[in-house]
Amino acid sequence: MIFVDACLRKPTPYTPIWLMRQAGRYLSEYKQTRAKAGSFLDLCKNVPLATEVTLQPVEILDVDAAILFSDILVLPMEMGLPLEFLAGEGPHFKHTINVLEDVKSLREGAYKHLEYVYDIVSSTRTALPKDKALIGFCGSPWTLATYMIEGQGSKTYAKSKAMLYKQPHILKALLERLSEELKFYLENQIRAGANAVQIFDSWASALECEVYMEFSWKYMKEIAAYLKGKYPHIPIMLFPKGIAGYLDRIDGHFDVFGVDWSTPIHLAKEKLGTKYVLQGNLEPARLYDRDFMEQGVDEILKVMGKEGHIFNLGHGMLPDLPRENAITLVQMVREKTKH
Repeated sequence: MIFVDACLRKPTPYTPIWLMRQAGRYLSEYKQTRAKAGSFLDLCKNVPLATEVTLQPVEILDVDAAILFSDILVLPMEMGLPLEFLAGEGPHFKHTINVLEDVKSLREGAYKHLEYVYDIVSSTRTALPKDKALIGFCGSPWTLATYMIEGQGSKTYAKSKAMLYKQPHILKALLERLSEELKFYLENQIRAGANAVQIFDSWASALECEVYMEFSWKYMKEIAAYLKGKYPHIPIMLFPKGIAGYLDRIDGHFDVFGVDWSTPIHLAKEKLGTKYVLQGNLEPARLYDRDFMEQGVDEILKVMGKEGHIFNLGHGMLPDLPRENAITLVQMVREKTKH
């Protein structure tokens, strides 16, 4: 698989490409399938329909990898926090983590109750063309913890940060529990057929550098090291969003570092390009205009060349981006990087 080869820095005929949130509302096919499922969570649990939406971007865009259709919050949900998605507001936990007893009361072995995720992985891998990779994923312990403490997305992370600075033992207990669950969650995705896995640290930028290293990056490294130790042939990708200023501190046993759009790609290459394959980092909004999209592609390819790079957006597809431009982007990257 070209995608897996690129992750492991092996020669490829062109730079592979996939797009974060490539299965989503910008595709009419996705909207039709989601309507069939009912709610978003119902879609995440419906193996045939979730398989269908995982495959749609491969069939429509011809990307080099599919990414499992799921949500990072299904794990906390199975740990015992009732989850709902509110229209116009996003995910919401009815109960939150406030004291140490809340952490202790979380269900152990929650990863065992995510069979529907593993079934989606297996079903998708069976249906995917053999030359296309399948990516599994999870949220980072820190990012998951913020939802479990705040109860929903946040702009300030006030409750999470108050716990971090006033009662760090509670937050660390939660992060440790999450890390253990995530190791086995990703391992089971690999066993079900995932060819690579990515850890999304969406709220990395909420923490200052030293605190980030202690309360987030440490746990991501621990999960990656566990997986690489058992599955050295499986690429591990880490995507911490918004930490351009911390690149000198990045280390660990993994293969691919995801570069978000706010991080200059030349800086990422300078700091990390010899240690890790880099993935990214086109600003998603450039897909609104074909000329700006091509300008962004050319700038990234000029820096990255044709080795040690997987093309992607610097964050996810937006719901109203033109699908025609997404299709053009895939073709454009392939044509410009052919050897």
